[in-house]
Amino acid sequence: MYAIIKSGGKQYKVTVGQRLKLENLDAEEGSNISLDEVLMIADGDKVEVGNSLTGKSVQAEVVAHGRRKKIKILKFRRRQNSRTRMGHRQGYTEIEITSIGGSAVAKKAASKKSVTAPAEKAPIAVEKTAPKAKAKPKATAVKKVAAKSSSADDLKLLSGVGPALEKKLLAAGVTSFAQIAAWKKADIEEFDEKLSFKGRIEREDWVNQAKALAKG
Repeated sequence: MYAIIKSGGKQYKVTVGQRLKLENLDAEEGSNISLDEVLMIADGDKVEVGNSLTGKSVQAEVVAHGRRKKIKILKFRRRQNSRTRMGHRQGYTEIEITSIGGSAVAKKAASKKSVTAPAEKAPIAVEKTAPKAKAKPKATAVKKVAAKSSSADDLKLLSGVGPALEKKLLAAGVTSFAQIAAWKKADIEEFDEKLSFKGRIEREDWVNQAKALAKG
């Protein structure tokens, strides 16, 4: 069984379990999405097209977001002393097909059942755990936040790092100069890709700066 779908102005032939890269989609990693532009569904000798596809969709899970290899663009005009060099990396969303031909309405109904089922048992769970569970996690959460804030270095001391870049680094789990000082080439490439730094780490020489700052 396979389907022909349309996304980002392109058509794709998909099967259940297949992974493919589409043009950027506004969805979080790990979330389930519904691709409603279905052009054809084929199951053996049975082929559905046109009006028979009304209400049918292809369900998928968002695996990751990324960018493709850089395309270099050079514009040159002969005898005009004119050269323009540009680069472009197209973004993509990688998805995995989970089902074909499912109805979006049916899926919403199923999700409502899954929400209401635990609601019946909720009062019993609250009665049992009410005196114990809610006070302690808050205290431990405050301790963890305090520990993190106290141990974190001021990453803005690095050249080229402002409040916005500092937030990105902290969100990625980078809180100290010692971590940056220990980065290898693979780590630098990973963070360039993950946080869209575009070569800033090597250009600003963060590793050597972090080593000096870590020593105090």
